[in-house]
Amino acid sequence: MDFLPSLPTLLAFTAATLLLAATPGPDMTLSISRALSQGKAAAMYVVVGTSLGCLVHTFLVAFGVSALITASPTAFLVLKTGGAAYLFWLAIQAIRFGSSLSVKTEDSAEASRLSNISTGLGVNLLNPKVIIFFMTFLPQFVTAHDPNVTAKLLFFGIFFIVAAMPVNIAVILTADWLSAWLQRKKGVMRAIDYTFAGVFSIFAVKILFTQTR
Repeated sequence: MDFLPSLPTLLAFTAATLLLAATPGPDMTLSISRALSQGKAAAMYVVVGTSLGCLVHTFLVAFGVSALITASPTAFLVLKTGGAAYLFWLAIQAIRFGSSLSVKTEDSAEASRLSNISTGLGVNLLNPKVIIFFMTFLPQFVTAHDPNVTAKLLFFGIFFIVAAMPVNIAVILTADWLSAWLQRKKGVMRAIDYTFAGVFSIFAVKILFTQTR
């Protein structure tokens, strides 16, 4: 299995992944928001969606499509405008519904699963910062002349998703643990709704000012 990295490289990649996974961003903000408003199961489906997004980015980087997107000013403008608009929409949803979101029936539960997966996927795919991150982070652990570079990039991308999962789960469980207490404090919950709306809006503005270089 020539695509497997050396142990020192893998350990360095794992350490960097854990650090980056613990760094707040739109993905983490969304999963915490869902954990507080709908519970840990809903938040885990969000993580499924964001992980699928990371998998897509991995394939794009491995096969060079991300480089083409960020090299095209028009394509990059469309991407970051769409991503910012989506985050603004999530901010509005947080204010309009926020802590009032709940799952009542099996049908609504199924719809909620699909909705949370698609929302997580959308937030991840429409964030140009993620594209730039994968383009600049993954290639640091391979060499350009490595005959197995594509396979190694795919391995690192998939390993990133797996290694980040414990951090995602810990964040979700912590938020879910606090949710029971917070649900009894409606004023606090509404304040959190507005806080998440503000955070999403800040991320949206940052995305609009994201540059490829």
